[in-house]
Amino acid sequence: MARSDIPDIVIGRLPIYLRALVRLQAEEREITSSHELGERLGISSAQIRKDLSHFGEFGKQGTGYAVDTLASELQRILNVDREWQIALVGVGDLGRAIAHYGGFTQRGFRITQLFDGDPAKVGKRVGKLKIRDMAEMADVLREENIRVAMIATPADHAQDVADELVAAGVRAILNYAPIIISVRKGVRVEYIDPGIHLQRMAYYLDD
Repeated sequence: MARSDIPDIVIGRLPIYLRALVRLQAEEREITSSHELGERLGISSAQIRKDLSHFGEFGKQGTGYAVDTLASELQRILNVDREWQIALVGVGDLGRAIAHYGGFTQRGFRITQLFDGDPAKVGKRVGKLKIRDMAEMADVLREENIRVAMIATPADHAQDVADELVAAGVRAILNYAPIIISVRKGVRVEYIDPGIHLQRMAYYLDD
């Protein structure tokens, strides 16, 4: 089956399965089952088996899944069996927090470039990385062959930043700005907006 034929909702669950497997590895577990994964994740074992069947046969009936093997296969399927460089655009309070976060590297990503349009920030450092001027961004992205970026700018700048990123060859954008951005076909955008999730949860709160 072609990669484009796999339902996006299935792809969205694969990192959740991989995270559970990494935890099992930390527990030095060698074998697991769809039933155990389902109990840990709140997903039915039938759904897990169906999702994995899109990509091949990874387990044995009566035995289960080899944890290391399944984790490696999911890393390969998700293209995180390598390290992707990330450009982070927008180094305000949120951007600095993202830049300091250390959890990306163990999942196949490393922030290697920081960009901001504020002259007062350009040249300063966040950890080991120096903030670069937005005017340099396109050339740097092309030179470093960076295909993944994060946007942490104010909403009114996000679309212009996205346009520049795509023009420079970026094909995957994680957008923290609270706005929907438009990109051409073939560019993947994912959104993180805590405010949306808080509002959704508030619906279920009692008075």
